[in-house]
Amino acid sequence: MSNQPTSIDDGEDLCCEAPHPIHSDDANSIPTEMLTVEKAQRLSEFLGFLADPNRLRILSILATQEMCVGDLAALLEMNESAVSHQLRTLRAIRLVNFRKQGRHVFYSLQDRQIFNFYQAAILFQSGFANDRLDETI
Repeated sequence: MSNQPTSIDDGEDLCCEAPHPIHSDDANSIPTEMLTVEKAQRLSEFLGFLADPNRLRILSILATQEMCVGDLAALLEMNESAVSHQLRTLRAIRLVNFRKQGRHVFYSLQDRQIFNFYQAAILFQSGFANDRLDETI
């Protein structure tokens, strides 16, 4: 890595010394809620579970209403076994609840925080709607 200044949008030059000393004033301003390695690993795994298009489609339906496996399968044009598999994963990471009513199993989002997380992700992604994903990374 070069030790040359790097220009950023506002014209400010950045230069990082190698190895970079930590200045005591800067160290005191590091957020106390910085992720630990363990928390970062767990969050990475959690987000990895959400990186499946079918799981996201299921969440998009459950964000609007409770639904049974058969109806989810019909809407998603998937077989019930595949939908059940995805729902088991979503249950394992505590994103969905289920209840049995006779022979049917109904699923819903675990709580309002999951809905808010889903909505925030949709809003964030919609900011890239006119951009190609590979151009934003």
